[in-house]
Amino acid sequence: QVQLVESGGGLVQPGGSLRLSCAASGMIFSGNWMAWYRQVLGNQRELVATITAGGTTIYADSVKGRFTISRDNAKSTLYLQMNSLKPEDTAVYYCNAVKPRFDATYYPILSWGQGTQVTVSS
Repeated sequence: QVQLVESGGGLVQPGGSLRLSCAASGMIFSGNWMAWYRQVLGNQRELVATITAGGTTIYADSVKGRFTISRDNAKSTLYLQMNSLKPEDTAVYYCNAVKPRFDATYYPILSWGQGTQVTVSS
């Protein structure tokens, strides 16, 4: 059974940093494109960052230059380093495996984990 477990969230002041982790099990992690999403209560889930199986990274404009997605295939773990955090980054963050569509968008292919809450506030 595939399982995604996110961790590393918390309360941080504006301008601070956090590193999120996503431990994957029950899947061939190295062969999958992976992504981080975030969701504010009442809003749709937003794609934040994507990393291909080969390590190419793609970012939403809202986080470009501040967030870094990476992966450790030996540990089947996905990471999101978040720097220069802003109050608008406050959300529950989720990871998932994704597949690309012909229009260069992506869609998640696994059941969602519980997510990890990130709160940016002074």
